[in-house]
This record gives sequence, structure tokens and C-alpha cells, in this order.
Amino acid sequence: MSLTTATTLNRRASVAQILAHRGDALLVASLGNPTYDTSAAGDDPRNFYVWGAMGGTCMVGFGLALAQPDRQVLAFVGDGEMLMGIGSFATIAVKQPKNLKIIVIDNEHYGETGMQPAHSGRGVDIAGIATACGFPVAYTITTQDELDQKAEGLCTKPGLECVVLKVVASIEPSSLPSRDGPYLRSRFREAVLGQGKGGHN
Repeated sequence: MSLTTATTLNRRASVAQILAHRGDALLVASLGNPTYDTSAAGDDPRNFYVWGAMGGTCMVGFGLALAQPDRQVLAFVGDGEMLMGIGSFATIAVKQPKNLKIIVIDNEHYGETGMQPAHSGRGVDIAGIATACGFPVAYTITTQDELDQKAEGLCTKPGLECVVLKVVASIEPSSLPSRDGPYLRSRFREAVLGQGKGGHN
């Protein structure tokens, strides 16, 4: 079995294309490429980078979607982390938040540990798992035409979705946002709730 799904999509350009339609959406990004790529598209107080909390990104996005039902929530996660936290699909599907999009940036490799081949390049269908858990919409994007059709809707259309974005396993220039947890928490809280409305530290 081939380890690489046929795709020519560049991950950084693809993430930037999606976020060009962001509007007022809130964003959660997992460690590694999702953080680097969303940051490169424009660091923003409405971005929450979970950094070392591997496996937890989707659940952070899920909790945020429940707490802010009138805001679109975009959770960008790598394929390795998604498989680590795959059980989150079941909980999210049971609750069916109408404002959550999970975008799996899938280069079929473990980028943070040396680019070893990952399960998603060996026949594991992440979108299929989401469907089996009960996601009403789950699909895989491999071409620019497909991305052109879907990019805007990810930020603007209601409904729970899981989108697997198959990208080339390329190395992009570094884009490192702050790693200061208290700072990221405070600026995100103020962006969501307004200054002075976040309660005590």
C-alpha cells in the first residue's frame, strides 16, 4: 500500500486560503504544523495555540463551541494528534455542536518527531472514522478544485464538519507565535469576552 495519497496541496497556502474567509471565527490549533500554519496566516488574539497539550485540541474546540454557540469555531489539528485523540470524535458527535469545524492537516507523517510515516498514509481513513462516530459531514480534500469549493464554507456555514486536508509533506519557513501560556490565555479570553469580562486570573 502506498504511504502517500496523491495530492499537490501545500499546507501553508491551503490554511491561508481557508482563513482568508475567517470573519469572526475563533481558532484553536494543535502543536506543530497547525500552529505554525495558522500563525503564518496571521497571528490573532482569537487564535488559541494549545502547544504541548497533544490530543486535546478537538476537545478544547468542542468546549469553546458549546460556550460560544453564536461563534464559528475552527479547530486545526495534525493527523498524528487527531489519531491520538480520536475518541473525541465520539463525544463531539453525540453533542452535535452546530458551530464546530475540525480541520485535520494531514501530511501522513509525524512532523514533530522526525517525519516518520503515519497511519493516515497506511489506509486509516480519518474522515471515515468521523462519519462512523456520527458526524453529519466528513470528507477528505486532495485537490485545489475541492479546496476552492469548500474553503469559504468552512468559516461561514453552520453545521458540524470534519475535513481532512491532504497536503504535501513539505517543510515551510518557521512561524512561531508566543509560547507563553498565561499570555495566550489572557489575550484569547479578552478577544472572546472583552477586556475586563474574563474574571480573575
